[in-house]
Amino acid sequence: MTVDVAALLNRGPTGLLIGGTQVPAEGGRTFPVYDPATGSLLTEVADASAADGARALDAAARAQAAWAATPARQRAEILRRAWELVTDRRDDFALLMTLEMGKPLVEARSEVDYGAEFLRWFSEEAVRVNGRYMPSPSGNGRILVTKQAVGPTLAITPWNFPLAMGTRKIAPAFAAGCTMVVKPAAETPLTMLLLGQAFADAGLPRGVLSILPTSDATTLTDPMFADDRLRKITFTGSTTVGKLLLAKAARRVLRSSMELGGNAPFVVFADADLDAALDGAMAAKMRNVGEACTAANRFHVDNAVRPEFTDQLTERMRALRIGAGYLDGSQVGPLISQRQRAIVMELVADAVAKGARITTGGTAIEGSGYFYPPTVLADVPADARILREEVFGPVAAITGFDGEAEGIAAANDTEYGLAAYIYTRDLDRALRVGDALQAGMVGMNRGIISDVAAPFGGIKQSGIGREAGSEGIDEYLEVKYLALP
Repeated sequence: MTVDVAALLNRGPTGLLIGGTQVPAEGGRTFPVYDPATGSLLTEVADASAADGARALDAAARAQAAWAATPARQRAEILRRAWELVTDRRDDFALLMTLEMGKPLVEARSEVDYGAEFLRWFSEEAVRVNGRYMPSPSGNGRILVTKQAVGPTLAITPWNFPLAMGTRKIAPAFAAGCTMVVKPAAETPLTMLLLGQAFADAGLPRGVLSILPTSDATTLTDPMFADDRLRKITFTGSTTVGKLLLAKAARRVLRSSMELGGNAPFVVFADADLDAALDGAMAAKMRNVGEACTAANRFHVDNAVRPEFTDQLTERMRALRIGAGYLDGSQVGPLISQRQRAIVMELVADAVAKGARITTGGTAIEGSGYFYPPTVLADVPADARILREEVFGPVAAITGFDGEAEGIAAANDTEYGLAAYIYTRDLDRALRVGDALQAGMVGMNRGIISDVAAPFGGIKQSGIGREAGSEGIDEYLEVKYLALP
C-alpha cells in the first residue's frame, strides 16, 4: 500500500500535553522516534524534563477535586465520546501504531478496536460505583461504606500495545474520578499523544490528563514519586523495572498497580484436538510478533503428540509472510529495536548451544529494520534460558512431558504467573488443571484470552492488581467507612 507518512505525522501532535494544551518541552528539547521496519527517523517529539513533570502534576492536582466531584454520568459521557472519536479515527491510530511499533496493520486495527472498547466499558462502569449500608451486628450503630477517587495518578505505559495499555489505565481512572499523568514508552509516544488529542476533542476538562514523552524516565518521574500530591502509580512493563518502581512507591506507601512480565506455558495434553491446539498456539505465540506479556513462550507438549505438534507448528510458522507492517500481506513485522532482536538471538543461541534443535527460522534477517523470522526450537533442554526468561519475540520453545502431573509441574516451574494455556478434550481435566496452574489468567482451549470485560493481571512476580473487567475500576477507588449512630 502507499503510505503518506508525512501527512499522517503532520496531523498528529508531537508536543507535551499539559493542562489540556500542547506545549514544547522545557528548553525546546526533543528526541527521535524511529520506524523499526527501516530504522529511519519518523519524527521528533517533545522531551519532557522534571520541570515539565512538575507542571503536569500541578495541573492534575488543581483539577482533581473538581473532576472527582463531576457527576459520574458526565464523566461517562466524556469517555463515551472519546470511544466514538477513537473509533472514527481508527485508520490513523492503526497506521501510526504500525509506523512506530511495527505490528502488521491488521493487528494494529484490532488493537484500536480492543483499546477503544475500554473507553466504552468504563463509561458504563463509571455510573456503577457503589457502597453499602447496614446496621451494626452489635446494635450500637450503623455502617455506611463509600468509595472515593484515589487521586492524581502516574501511569507508565509500554511500547508493545501503545493504545490499549493506555486506555486500559486511563479509562478506569477517569471513570473513578482520578486525574492522570501518562508517561508513554519512548519508542511509541505518537499513539498516546493522538489519544490525548481525542480526549481534548471529547471535552475532557483541562488538567485531567497530561501526556509526557521523555527520553529520561527516571529524571522525569522520581520527583513525582516524592511529591505528596501523587496518590497512585500504575505501570505495565518488565518485572525488573516494576520492582524498582515498587521500591520507590514504598517510601510514601503509594497505591500501586503493576502488570509485569510473563513466561506463559502452553500445555498440550495427549487427548487435545491437535488442529485447535495449533490454531491456539499460533494465536498465543504470534500475536504482536510475539511481543506480548501474555505470549506463549514455553510449549509443554505430551510426548505422545509432541512430534506431530512440532512438525505442524513448524510448517505454520515457516509459512508466515515477513515484512513491514504497512505492506499488503505482511503477517510478521519487525521487532521494536535492534536491542530487542539481540535479546531474542541470544536466547535462541543459548538454547541451541545446550542441545535444542531449530526446525525453522533461527537466523536474523539481514537488511534494514529489526526483523527476526518465526522460529521453532524443538527438544529444548531444561537448563535453557528461554524456558526461564521472557523471550518477547517470535520464538516457540517446545519441550515434552509424560502425564498430567508432570505437565502441571513443568508449567508452574517459573517465577512468573501472568497467563497460561491448556488444550484438552476432557472438561474435568481442564478444570482440574486450570485450578492447579499458578497464573492469574488461564486460556482453556483458546489462544487469545484478553477481554475488556474480564480481569487482567497475574500472580507471583507477574504483578499486583487487576485491570479491565468490573474489577478494574477498584484500583482507582479508596474505600471509606462512616460510623453512624
